[in-house]
Amino acid sequence: MAPPPSTSVSATDSPESTTDTPPSAMLNYRRIPHLVPICKDLSASALAQSTPARQLLQTQMDDASATVPVSRTLNSRPVIGILTHPGDGASGRLNNSPNVSYIAASYSKFVESAGARVIPLIYNEPWEVLQRKLSLVNGVIFTGGRAKRGVYIEVVESIFKEVLRKNDAGDHFPLLAICLGFELVIRIVSEDNMILERFNAVDQSSTLQFVENININGTVFHRFSPALLKKLSTECLVMQHHKFGISPEKFQNNKKLSSFFKILATSADEDGKVYVSTVQARRYPVTGVQFHPEKNAFEWGLSGIPHSEDAIQVSQQIANFLVREARMSLNRPSYQEVLDNLIYNYTPTYCGKSGRGFDEVYIFS
Repeated sequence: MAPPPSTSVSATDSPESTTDTPPSAMLNYRRIPHLVPICKDLSASALAQSTPARQLLQTQMDDASATVPVSRTLNSRPVIGILTHPGDGASGRLNNSPNVSYIAASYSKFVESAGARVIPLIYNEPWEVLQRKLSLVNGVIFTGGRAKRGVYIEVVESIFKEVLRKNDAGDHFPLLAICLGFELVIRIVSEDNMILERFNAVDQSSTLQFVENININGTVFHRFSPALLKKLSTECLVMQHHKFGISPEKFQNNKKLSSFFKILATSADEDGKVYVSTVQARRYPVTGVQFHPEKNAFEWGLSGIPHSEDAIQVSQQIANFLVREARMSLNRPSYQEVLDNLIYNYTPTYCGKSGRGFDEVYIFS
């Protein structure tokens, strides 16, 4: 399958604007001047790499400066495309065909919980078919998983560049990259396939440590309450399940990465090593999270998944953010064509007894 013509993702294509408001900054925001809370689960060495401990979380909200999109009508029927991942989600126990792919049902439920529907983007379909499906959606999710080579990574890169192209053409078209999806986007933007580092963060709940003086305007956190933001930094409310990541130092030292993305928050693994856990693109509605927001409410197979009320609020707020961004998309596809391609045309398979952490998966073969 031949990918589409290349779209540059170099640092020169993505400088941070000082005069223009990016599309993702069109909603009502909060600013957090100092986000330097106590991280009770970090080791001393990790705390040394983070901002000074014991500084109280401060928030500031200015309703008078709130902006509301006035130039476009919000989409009341948003659709999110979710890229399938190679395999069956159960190490071949459900389907061992070499061409099979899957979407964990938790991703679909995550999207639906915020008021959108899902079209599966089956990674090994012809590029022309994927392009047509991309024309039916208002945003994309790259999921977690294990695949880091072959056709899958080529398709991830092609869709990533298509997301940038759509935004450059004037459509507000968001991307949420989760865990592996985030790692692959890091590789693509940095143009370095060896940039990822080893971390010990499998089946681990963690806090988020916000970058000092970070401005959360236009980011995934902009409608989080001050109380929930503070709890994120002191309680383990997000689910980590990965062996790779990137340290803040390595991230900032790569000019392509640091010019394309800003770091919002970090986390620490079981050994106290700090890695980047949340980023936001400077010019595009592209968000990357190393953790799994879809698991808190919809997965039960791993012991480390937090299921507290606050953890569920975190998951819901992130889903709301993605769908809110998708509502700003100008794309209004054919009603019937959307119906023909929705994930509801497929039946999920229960795999809680045979999988590796998923409760249900959609299998495509």
